[in-house]
Amino acid sequence: MTKIKSIRTRVWNWTGPTVPPQGNFCTNASDALGMKGDAMESFRFHQWLTCEVEADDGTIGIGNAALAPSVVKKAIDDWYAPLVIGEDPFDYAYIWEKMYRRTHAWGRRGVGMTAMSAIDIAIWDLMGKLVDKPVFKLLGGRTKEEIPVYYSKLYAGPIDVMQAEAEEAMKAGYQAFKMRFGWGPKDGMAGMRENLKRIECVREVIGYDKDLMADAYMGWNLDYTKRMLPKLAPYELRWLEEPVIGDDTSGYAELNAMNIVPISGGEHEFSVIGCKNLLQTNAVSVLQYDTNRVGGITAAQKINAIAEAYQVPVIPHAGQMHNYHVTMANTNCPMSEYFPVFDVEVGNELFYYIFEGDAEAQGGFLQLDEEKPGLGITITDKYLEHFEITE
Repeated sequence: MTKIKSIRTRVWNWTGPTVPPQGNFCTNASDALGMKGDAMESFRFHQWLTCEVEADDGTIGIGNAALAPSVVKKAIDDWYAPLVIGEDPFDYAYIWEKMYRRTHAWGRRGVGMTAMSAIDIAIWDLMGKLVDKPVFKLLGGRTKEEIPVYYSKLYAGPIDVMQAEAEEAMKAGYQAFKMRFGWGPKDGMAGMRENLKRIECVREVIGYDKDLMADAYMGWNLDYTKRMLPKLAPYELRWLEEPVIGDDTSGYAELNAMNIVPISGGEHEFSVIGCKNLLQTNAVSVLQYDTNRVGGITAAQKINAIAEAYQVPVIPHAGQMHNYHVTMANTNCPMSEYFPVFDVEVGNELFYYIFEGDAEAQGGFLQLDEEKPGLGITITDKYLEHFEITE
């Protein structure tokens, strides 16, 4: 019987070059504070955590987390690792419940659930490697020949720059695009017009036969969103993402019930029951949990089943291999988010600098290799000079 022998965590702090911050880059929840200086500070994360779960035969599964890595590392090292070491990785359902129930008083959201996610993803990678199968084969197998992906960048900026970026993405074959809003309630009517100019400029490039989505990243409020929705209607958005703070389930439900623009959310939901509540209250038309926040692949599969029963599509937040494997194995996951390889800016890009083997989009689709066991990634040493690593 295989046993888990050890768990190793590392925090990767990026010290290399970054794209300088710019104003009105993307609205976010901190905008409401009226802070001076870099309002995007809470939006960027230039650290990442890797979690390596080793079996007694030396096989290693790799998981990761991007939220509060140093705090998540402490939680894993001190609390979760002792619960997991010595267990059979194929008892993943029991291990998940053990982690969840033993830390429920303080761990069922935020840092605790993020730590659980990193371990659970690593266990799935480990299981795939132990049986020499890709993770999506363990989850039910291939439900689509290849995964459609949407181009996710188009941060708010000068109109000519955004249009040039959209043109390049069109040339690369993408059929769907997500942009960001840069203005919110504090910017008044003038800011609303700036948002509409950016929507219009992207539509001018991609036309109306391609999907366009827009993300407010919790930088708006209920009143502002109600005022914006009728103005957005002519641009035929596939969805408006996270217009209000993540905890405001009733606000999401109210906006979605207006039936003007489909509302998406769930990126900042951390539990199976929380996602069930979003679905039960018709709060979202598209569910976007993040696998490395919501409890890992074990939890993601439970949420997928609930969402399928409600006929609400699931499009996990962010790219990354753990999300691609989940998407490949679920009919109700129609496509994936895809962040193009780019210089380090927000922090999503760090995945490409820490891991090797991430699937690359070609012509608006990506493929998973059936010959690569587990998630198909390794930790690379190519960019070590740009990181400070904490063991």
